[in-house]
Amino acid sequence: MYKDLVEGSIKDAAGKAQQKIGEIVGNPKQQVKGVQKQIKGKTQKIMGNVKEAAKDVDKHS
Repeated sequence: MYKDLVEGSIKDAAGKAQQKIGEIVGNPKQQVKGVQKQIKGKTQKIMGNVKEAAKDVDKHS
């Protein structure tokens, strides 16, 4: 769904920001949390793409 695509993109961007802030302030925990958030966001975007593709297949069946 588009919801997953949007939310995933937001999580990915927030994770990148969190990782960068962790780098700037020298906080490895924040860097790791940022990377984890990015992974969750990317996974959610992939799921959104899969759902959209499945919807398209249903329309053409």
